[in-house]
Amino acid sequence: MKGVINFLSGLILGGLVGATLAILLAPESGEELRGEIRERVESIQAEVNRAANERRAELEKELAGLRRTY
Repeated sequence: MKGVINFLSGLILGGLVGATLAILLAPESGEELRGEIRERVESIQAEVNRAANERRAELEKELAGLRRTY
């Protein structure tokens, strides 16, 4: 039982030390990181929308061609 308590104490202490070091050594603040993530998501969304619009235009052109043949 004593070994389990020591293990859990060490685990909790190690987690606290690790979290503290991660916060102190992080290259950016949370706000900056969230801004960067937001920009990347917006960029990906714009790229997906652009690709979808291009594909839609291709399919509409193909559909129009098929309708003319029938």
